[in-house]
Amino acid sequence: MTADLVVRAREFARSRLLGREDYFDGLPAVPTPLSAELHRAGLANWWLPVSHGGAGAPLTTGIDLVSELAYGDAGFAFASFLPVLGTTMLHRFGEPALAARHLGTMAREGGNCAILVSEDEAGSELARNTTVYHRKGEDVVISGDKQFSTNTDGADFLLVVARSAEDPSLHSVMLVQRDTPGIEIVRRWDMQGMRGSGTYQVRLRDCVIPAGNVLEGNGLRILEAGLNASRTLIAATAIGISRRIRDLAMEYAAHKRVKGAPLAENAVFAAKLGQIEMLIDVMRNQCLAAAARFDSLLAAPDPAAALYRTGATREALAAKMYCGQAGWTVATMGSELFGGLGYTNGHPITKLVRDLRYVGLVEGGDDVVRDLLYSRYVAPSGRRR
Repeated sequence: MTADLVVRAREFARSRLLGREDYFDGLPAVPTPLSAELHRAGLANWWLPVSHGGAGAPLTTGIDLVSELAYGDAGFAFASFLPVLGTTMLHRFGEPALAARHLGTMAREGGNCAILVSEDEAGSELARNTTVYHRKGEDVVISGDKQFSTNTDGADFLLVVARSAEDPSLHSVMLVQRDTPGIEIVRRWDMQGMRGSGTYQVRLRDCVIPAGNVLEGNGLRILEAGLNASRTLIAATAIGISRRIRDLAMEYAAHKRVKGAPLAENAVFAAKLGQIEMLIDVMRNQCLAAAARFDSLLAAPDPAAALYRTGATREALAAKMYCGQAGWTVATMGSELFGGLGYTNGHPITKLVRDLRYVGLVEGGDDVVRDLLYSRYVAPSGRRR
């Protein structure tokens, strides 16, 4: 049954997303009405477990599903699948009753959640984050400023990473209802690409939540566990964007003539399209490997322990970095194939180039991923962290 999700995602992207580049590039209010349509099509939150009312699709299915949605619009796809990060953390490390209540609602209503992690001063050094929480009787009080958080304004709940005021070495993840007093949306960022999604600067001031909303375990390690899923799907958006670039190039080549012959018969063009196809194939294979690794951890006797122990997987890190770089190569070659058109705002290729750049930047830029790959999987075992 889960294989049918990919077919439906393809039909949804072709009928509801394609041809709406100006709409998605115009910073539409989010969630867009298309998010509700995605839910009605049975394609929202497709990874949620059957036990909570979801489709229970594995991450391997998600690779092609996300590729299809990103073919239509990568920003819309990103906003739609990013809750996999928060729901994975909540499902595996939250109190069962807390997880059941929120995940069940998401499955029934097609809701959304947001993750509040990054901060201005700390950047990628998450251990330096300054958002703090302290206990107050049976409650927890949270204060801090978060810099880049996608989906926040339209989310049902937020998962906030903060450090303990009593023990600064302790980081935790905690669930905060979106309507909790003290949450302020400072601004929506005007992003260069992926403008069909909404990313925000958020302020929390004395937000009070029940102590039972704090997830069990080291917050940074829990975050790593969930990032394996979202980083893999971010990588998969590069596949969809690259496929769209390939198809636009073929459409252009059908009527463009060079030296009296169709561009499609030009040896240079053919060689470039052959290279693009190779890159698409390798990107998909690496994403499937990362997804299979994640699915195998979920199939362990104790999935939470397996995820927590493993942390950032080699496969997800490699997929994220490789697809960002290979996709950028496709975007560069693709824009060149259109000549002057490839540098105008009047052609879809320009938006695709801007959208694709995000793969190598969000949830750990390439240098951050390089460092993780080295420190976790290359450095001598005694020096690994």
